[in-house]
Amino acid sequence: MPQVGQTAPAFSLQNQDGESVSLSEFEGQRVVLYFYPKAGTEGCTIEANNFGDAFDEFERHDVPVLGVSMDSVADLAAFRDDEELPFTLLSDEDGTVAEKYDSAGDGTALRNTFVIGPNGDIEAVYEDVSPGEHAEQVLDDVAEHEVA
Repeated sequence: MPQVGQTAPAFSLQNQDGESVSLSEFEGQRVVLYFYPKAGTEGCTIEANNFGDAFDEFERHDVPVLGVSMDSVADLAAFRDDEELPFTLLSDEDGTVAEKYDSAGDGTALRNTFVIGPNGDIEAVYEDVSPGEHAEQVLDDVAEHEVA
């Protein structure tokens, strides 16, 4: 698993609209990259809605949130629309990116989160997170990094 201080593995994936999104597009920005098992399931919906509820604060800190799962683009579009999610969802159907981040399980992504700093290095790693309060924890850590 990538550790704090290491360079975040590069990637390019399709978002919920079928558009390509690359990590390199966010150079100079802090980014939250969170992996989740399956769009529309109970835990993933809780986690996504928590990130959605905190989205304005992430935006205030100029920190994009990217959710990654092994769902299809169509499934991600439906999930975004059903839950009215304000952030980008990325489709990693073959699990290649999840594997780079040691976040690939048996056909699904594991619930791990990475904060990637403006220089492309990992600033924080959260493994096997609980979906309920996780977004607030990440937001608190993002705010701390901003001050540091």
